[in-house]
Amino acid sequence: MVQANILLVEDDPEIARVIRDTLRRKDHAVTWATTGLEGWEDFQQGDYDLVLIDLMLPEMDGFTLCKNIRLKSDLPMIIISAKTDERDKVSGLDLGADDYVEKPFSVIELKARVDAQLRRWQRYRGIEEAVPLSMYEHGLKIHWKHEQVFLHDEEVSLTNKEFDVLQLIVEHPRRTFSKEELYEHVWSQLEAEGLHTVTVHIRSLREKLSESPKNPSFIETVWGKGYRFIGELL
Repeated sequence: MVQANILLVEDDPEIARVIRDTLRRKDHAVTWATTGLEGWEDFQQGDYDLVLIDLMLPEMDGFTLCKNIRLKSDLPMIIISAKTDERDKVSGLDLGADDYVEKPFSVIELKARVDAQLRRWQRYRGIEEAVPLSMYEHGLKIHWKHEQVFLHDEEVSLTNKEFDVLQLIVEHPRRTFSKEELYEHVWSQLEAEGLHTVTVHIRSLREKLSESPKNPSFIETVWGKGYRFIGELL
């Protein structure tokens, strides 16, 4: 019987195999990703109880991966890294990691830290999930489970990416997201040429929500920085 579903993001095959085999002996299911971008894609496609992340990863570094995962979920994250500088530890914890294990590490210690974080996660999962319906001033309603958006009780037809952008900024109200962050998080890519894609999707969202960029009720432009959600819950 599988005890927990764990995502391991580590580019060193020897270290990854040691961690994977250790966790599997405790009946955990382990998905192993070798790059940060692969780990981010695996995270979005799976349902995990804990993530183990190396910091020095190709394609997307561990700091960025931690930030992206924390924007989506409160599941426990443990950084496993050869970086021993205190600033790296603080940066990782500030981005939402729950623990930091230095390489080389003790397998016994790692198992204990994983167990501790899984106990915390199980207690947290016992708390009732967020309400399936959010209602805002100016007639906006969002049914999260069915991914439906309504404006004044009329359904607004959004593309998958438009809904993903809206969900990200709504779940973090008043937080300003740069175009780079939105593209990186929603499209899972880092290429700078994708920034125009973000602009197009924000413009389309605003048109479908019948609001003006100069007098927004939902999506506000923070000049020189990006966009943020300013809708007021009822």
